Amino acid sequence: MPSFFRGLSAAVVLSLAAGSAQAETSLLQPRQLIIDGSVPKAQAEAQILAARRYDTFWNTGEDALANAALATNFTDRTLPPGRAQGPAGPLAVSRLMHAAVPDLSCEIEQMLVVGDRVVVHLHFRGHFSGRFKDVQGQGQAIDFIATDIYRIAGGRIIDNWHLEDNLTLMQQMGLVPAPEKKA
Repeated sequence: MPSFFRGLSAAVVLSLAAGSAQAETSLLQPRQLIIDGSVPKAQAEAQILAARRYDTFWNTGEDALANAALATNFTDRTLPPGRAQGPAGPLAVSRLMHAAVPDLSCEIEQMLVVGDRVVVHLHFRGHFSGRFKDVQGQGQAIDFIATDIYRIAGGRIIDNWHLEDNLTLMQQMGLVPAPEKKA
């Protein structure tokens, strides 16, 4: 059994997930939740709640969820060029993405809670039927993944390291040519 399961029963995992679910039932649920057994229960619950709020923000675009999840001194550790630092950055990107892909949805495929970190593997889907900068979508299917590492303190995400499959997204939107398929 991997070390992150040591001392953690399936009942504890379900109990932690249920406790968070009762607190905010409309938040996304991870398909798979793995919690390091050395993380105190209250800390794990707070970290899971912050991560679920932030991931649900990406699903819904509701600013209140990001504001509840992010610390005021939030730092994007993999800040793309042109994006504002702090909570303003994700809020702007969410508005841009939801305008371009109005039916954008996000699922939490996996969530790992280890120390003061939560790692999430997210799966995004929708249709590019809105506008992205100067390009009008034609209903193209959107299907890409992202992985985030959140550092959480005081029940809020203070740091985020993230990697999105932006090449696939841009190809699906028709903004970057897709590779030619070999016969």
